[in-house]
Amino acid sequence: MKSILITAALVAAAAGPSFAKQVRIPVTRDRDKVPVPCGEDPLRTCHNRWHPDIPAAAEADPGDTVIFETRDAFDNPFNRRSTPATVAAANLNLIHPLTGPLHVRGARRGDVLAVTMIDVGPGPDNFGYTVAVPGFGFLRDVFTDPAIAHWELGAPAIKGTRFATSRDLPGVRLPLHGFAGTIGVELGRPEIETAFSREEELRAKQGFVLPPEPADAVPAALCGPKGNARDRCLRTIPPRENGGNTDVKQMVSGTTLLFPCFIDGCGLSVGDVHWAQGDGEVSGTAIEMNAIVTVKVEVRKNLAAAFGNWPRFESNRPGVLKELEPDRFIATMGIPVKPAGVVMAPELWIDVNSNHLLRPLRNESEDVTLAARDALLKMIDLLTGPTSPAPSKLNAEQAYLLCSVACDLHISNLVDVPNYVVSNFLQLDVFNRGDGGDEDDD
Repeated sequence: MKSILITAALVAAAAGPSFAKQVRIPVTRDRDKVPVPCGEDPLRTCHNRWHPDIPAAAEADPGDTVIFETRDAFDNPFNRRSTPATVAAANLNLIHPLTGPLHVRGARRGDVLAVTMIDVGPGPDNFGYTVAVPGFGFLRDVFTDPAIAHWELGAPAIKGTRFATSRDLPGVRLPLHGFAGTIGVELGRPEIETAFSREEELRAKQGFVLPPEPADAVPAALCGPKGNARDRCLRTIPPRENGGNTDVKQMVSGTTLLFPCFIDGCGLSVGDVHWAQGDGEVSGTAIEMNAIVTVKVEVRKNLAAAFGNWPRFESNRPGVLKELEPDRFIATMGIPVKPAGVVMAPELWIDVNSNHLLRPLRNESEDVTLAARDALLKMIDLLTGPTSPAPSKLNAEQAYLLCSVACDLHISNLVDVPNYVVSNFLQLDVFNRGDGGDEDDD
């Protein structure tokens, strides 16, 4: 009888619903309901660099539900009155303010942290934006001026779906498919050194690498100009072994993200949340927003090595990805071709290090990046041309921003040498043509 009781207790503890609790990691908001800057928040629940010595903002047990209040990717410098000049003046050292880290009790280095996405929605200001920042983005050599589209996120649901609309893109509406563009765990010291050294090797060859930057780093005491880890507090812009800024639009509610733990407690952080995004996020941003993100955390013991110490994600919920697919689309196809004398920005470092091998070519070999650029440029031509499906005329800048939130770049083949194909799918569902879908069904 005693063994039966012990077994029952262990099963109940493993199941854990009666013991699970809710943990909330808040941010301080101003009178307009916008989060105060990361470095000024007295709650100290925010950081914008990766380092294992960043203090935990909260603790949770496996099985707990955790609510992360987050800032947007740029630390909320933009509002409904912002202009392209505001975008040009943005302080990029502040990217990305993350809420956390969350210490998960019982998790150890070598475990896997399973993070199930439960809900993602906008913060109380119901404002979002899409920007193009000079010097950043996939077509940064083509679109060199700053740009912004303002999005309203607070409209009532239509037939159960919430939509974002923008005065800068008339006739366009994007359904809410929220996800965290940046979500991950802290790197351990060995992983910090590995990432730092390989990125420095690339930077020495003129690759586009952002090294540690103490200016405006949070926490300043650790990562700032006088911090003892200032040379190893890594920027959050590139994704790494810990996940981070992956910008995977499929990581929506119903998916479970699996992160190898590199420190005890794992150190989960969340930020850079998107209302919606196209596969590629080509302008450099999606529909950015401060947000409320709800997740469930669980620990899978001793599995990190089996994962190769790299993250994965999964879902057992039927239809979770089908919800992201458009009912109607139009697609362009790209191959690795270009005008002679042109080298696209992502390949300048290769051209420089190869004695300008690429510059005279009109066709490159097996180049997915160039094929994606070709498909994107063709879509912008379509959106600005006489056969555009848009309900109102778009200029090239508007088309670029629209592609960043509503176009999906997909690899179509990786075998037909030398011309691999990338297709660019535009979701025609985003065009609101006044077909009766405006009626509030709630």
